[in-house]
Amino acid sequence: MYIREKALALLETGETVSGEQLAKELGVSRNAVWKVMKRLREDGYEIEAVTNRGYRLVSAPDVLSEAGIRKWLKTRELGRELEIHDRLDSTNNRAKMLAAAGAKHGTVIIADSQSGGRGRQGRSFFSPDHSGVYMTMILRPDCAPDQAGLLTSLAAVATARAVEKTADVKADIKWVNDLYISGRKICGILCEAGLGMEAGKLEYAVAGIGVNTARMQFPPELQEIATSIGNECGEAPERNRLIAEILNETEALLGDLKTGHFLEESRKRSNVIGRTVTVIEGDKRYPAKAVDIDDQGRLVIETEDGRTCLNYGEVSLKLTDNGAEGK
Repeated sequence: MYIREKALALLETGETVSGEQLAKELGVSRNAVWKVMKRLREDGYEIEAVTNRGYRLVSAPDVLSEAGIRKWLKTRELGRELEIHDRLDSTNNRAKMLAAAGAKHGTVIIADSQSGGRGRQGRSFFSPDHSGVYMTMILRPDCAPDQAGLLTSLAAVATARAVEKTADVKADIKWVNDLYISGRKICGILCEAGLGMEAGKLEYAVAGIGVNTARMQFPPELQEIATSIGNECGEAPERNRLIAEILNETEALLGDLKTGHFLEESRKRSNVIGRTVTVIEGDKRYPAKAVDIDDQGRLVIETEDGRTCLNYGEVSLKLTDNGAEGK
């Protein structure tokens, strides 16, 4: 951990910490402590210097930090290895590279912004500076490759719980990987897997999660379909806490990956079940009624030809050309 992060971890207890104690804990001189405090103030931290007592953290900006995340983290494995970047092309890309090189289960990659954030179907994911949570977990679950398909549903339920813990909102799930507030998208989830070619076993999975947190103005093409927690609540949640709560909730659910018990909550949170939607499969689009989510996480739909289950593709909630209610 860097000296700056160690200093923050000591200050974020809320207690006044003497310069002598800081110097001892950090293994630096008192003059170096003063320089660290000066740099933290320049970064937006309000730090009070109390004569003959030491330093006290009064307030902190919404800056991603290891100390800020660990303050809320209750996991045994997830998030115990953290990488925090100012900017990446994609946290999923970084995670897949590390996973292929042997990174341990629970390693988490976080970025303050992404230049090439990705959603499903190869779409870009809007990831501006200081405006959201962009993170990817490296997971090595003991399950068959077909069971790994439930990871997206699991991550959606975990993230919905975390959002509701950190903000006064109700989070819905649009099958299979989006979270919605008040009918507009606040979060996208992209899970990808690496398979062992010889044994045909799951070697790793990466679960990428992007949540719009800050009050922000979206590009014209997104204004009708996207929103943020801050836009809906008037105030953004603390990102460090939201990250920690996502990890806490994910770890709590991972033991149910084989049973899929979390699917019942996924059904209750669904904003598509019982509605007419537009099914999108590549270039093909057709209307259908969303009936249920089965025990494999597939969307059960009903068309003129009868009932079927969607293993892949996506559904849209916006109106189609023929007037059917359907993002």
